[in-house]
Amino acid sequence: MKQLVVAGCRLEYVDYPAHRAGLPTILMLHEGLGCVSMWRHFPQRVAALTGCRVIAWSRAGYGHSQPCTEPRTLRYMHREALEALPAFLAGLEIERPLLFGHSDGASIALIFAGAFPDVPLGVIAMAPHEFVEDKTLAGILAARDAWTATDLPKRLARHHGDAARVFAEWNDCWLAPGFREWNIEEYLPAIRCPILAIQGEDDEYATMRQIDVIAEQVPDTMLLKLSECGHSPHRDQPVVVLWAVDMFVRRITGRPVGQAEGRGNA
Repeated sequence: MKQLVVAGCRLEYVDYPAHRAGLPTILMLHEGLGCVSMWRHFPQRVAALTGCRVIAWSRAGYGHSQPCTEPRTLRYMHREALEALPAFLAGLEIERPLLFGHSDGASIALIFAGAFPDVPLGVIAMAPHEFVEDKTLAGILAARDAWTATDLPKRLARHHGDAARVFAEWNDCWLAPGFREWNIEEYLPAIRCPILAIQGEDDEYATMRQIDVIAEQVPDTMLLKLSECGHSPHRDQPVVVLWAVDMFVRRITGRPVGQAEGRGNA
């Protein structure tokens, strides 16, 4: 595990080097309760299959990154997209990344792509949120019940230095009365890069409207709707997701389908 200090905050990250020249760096942005270790081996598999350099990091307060000194607000994803992510990219001297976000991380990637349209080469938005649905809030409430009635605290504690704080900040924010009006659709029309939007048909936090609205407002959008798949497509349908990611990378880099890689497979 590596570390990078951004704005005085020490952040943990993993960095899998490219094994093909001339390919973009894929930066992976985790979900609302996620961190580097909760991706498990998926970033390594993405690197092996695509040939790209792949970086996954834990945002401030997640995993074993230092906590953010500023209080969590209802615009925490905006802060991550407009301040923290640009600073992290600058710290690693990455100019044109391919952003791969899951859930909150996907929303952060979309905000960034709309605010800085000349920066990303592409966005993979997996189970993104652009607005809050009734199903979203029902899923958040179910997570609160799971926190008190199951071993969820113990499972999260394996990955986070302060699991209770991670859960409380996420859950309380999404259930705050003002968060019902949270919406990032205004950023979508400004996005210029290609998008691959992925969602499971059994997503416990959202309907397919979340990715359909991306396709309606960003012309260069590919949709992948997966059956027998919940809110974590990379865990429920890893082979299909890896294949789609590889095809997306090949498309934006102009690499032919079927071209052999230097090593690795899905």
